[in-house]
Amino acid sequence: MKHHLRQGIQTTRRLLKKATGDLRDWQNLLGGSVRNNIHPRMRIKYTIPIVFFMALVIIEKENKIISRVSDKITLKQNVPDPLQPGGLSHMLLKHNASFLSHSKDFVLMKRRLENYSKNQEAMQKGRKHVLLLATTRTGSSFVGEFFNQQGENMFYLFEPLWHVEKMLTLETGGTNATASAKAYRDVLQQLFLCDFSQLESFIDPLPVNHITTSLFRRESSSSLCEESVCSPVVKGVFERYRCKTRRCGPLNLTMASESCLKKEHRVIKSVRVRQLENLRPLTKDPRLDIKFIQLVRDPRAVLASRMVAFAEKYKNWKEWAMGGNVPLDDEEVRKLKGNCDNIRLSAEVGLRQPLWLRGRYMLVRYEDIARFPMRKASEMYRFSGIPFTPQVKSWILKNTQASNETSGVYSTQKNSSEQVEKWRFSLPFKIAQVVQRVCGPTLKLFGYTFVQSEKMLTDKSISLIQDKVFKS
Repeated sequence: MKHHLRQGIQTTRRLLKKATGDLRDWQNLLGGSVRNNIHPRMRIKYTIPIVFFMALVIIEKENKIISRVSDKITLKQNVPDPLQPGGLSHMLLKHNASFLSHSKDFVLMKRRLENYSKNQEAMQKGRKHVLLLATTRTGSSFVGEFFNQQGENMFYLFEPLWHVEKMLTLETGGTNATASAKAYRDVLQQLFLCDFSQLESFIDPLPVNHITTSLFRRESSSSLCEESVCSPVVKGVFERYRCKTRRCGPLNLTMASESCLKKEHRVIKSVRVRQLENLRPLTKDPRLDIKFIQLVRDPRAVLASRMVAFAEKYKNWKEWAMGGNVPLDDEEVRKLKGNCDNIRLSAEVGLRQPLWLRGRYMLVRYEDIARFPMRKASEMYRFSGIPFTPQVKSWILKNTQASNETSGVYSTQKNSSEQVEKWRFSLPFKIAQVVQRVCGPTLKLFGYTFVQSEKMLTDKSISLIQDKVFKS
């Protein structure tokens, strides 16, 4: 970049020198042989237009050089050095002030560069973007509430990729991994920038004038039920996931976008991203200061929970639990292995802390959150750079000591310490053995102890959660 600037400056000086020489030649011509044949008034008459013409030539050449330098700066410098805010424009001014200080184009270019630098610096110090990654039945709705309850500076979205997955699901019940990965990434990127247009194309039925009654679990995102996003109720229009905190009409996504832009922090919770590596382009976007929190849970506990929550989908497992051997080559067992492998591979990438993820990745076990909710919430907030507000602390205290009546399958109110051990008394030992066999590497990576007998499985005096610290 410095080379291009130096080249531009040298070229400008050569043009100025040449233009000055040309002007002297004209003056000599006017003052030499021609001078004797031209009346003094005529000399003035012809000299003024010529000088004016030469001045226009010099300005035009100067503007072209500035334009070329500006184009090269734009291409070379996508993100200014945060340690030297405004450094680029300062360098340009230092080298060019002597002969370009009166150029309007240069002043305009300098202002734009300074403003860009200031905006980038402000973004780095202020706005944060967090993606909470998980799989189903890992306690992600509960942990997502830690951010949903942050307060008026938070824009939180609950499972917006549900619409994308639904649209891309094949007749076989699966999705095209490559197509879905790209779609998930692109939609997430735009949502972090408060742009709902891509998400709209996946909502069924399509929103009309950016208004929809079909956004999945709208009521789980406080940001979408605030007064600024609450449109008037429309008589006779039914919204399945309507707000519970106030009576609102269908969701106006333009209003949601405007509200989002005013928020300082943006968090999205999703159980649909399979591989962390697929999100790498998000870390290259200079508009985002993104961090990833991956929530994991003991695969044995996850399976036990799914067998209850998704009874129809997991009826084979329930039958195997009642009697008979589990065929390890069964499609359901292969799915379980695939899920465990995806979680482990993403975690291995994150824990290696490659350059693109350095300082951007945090691994959290649900079991640690359940046992030490306030401590782990504080750690997540500190990692994300978002203020840990009294409102969040109050919510955690209230909702980690819930009664049995309020601790339903889909509830975000949990008696957290009890939830950690609950699965050990509902999952048969032979099913636990199958999980250990196909998800062994995942259990080891996250620090979960293998059970060797039915007695060990149900013995609460033996902890199956090893003390383990994950680097972030």
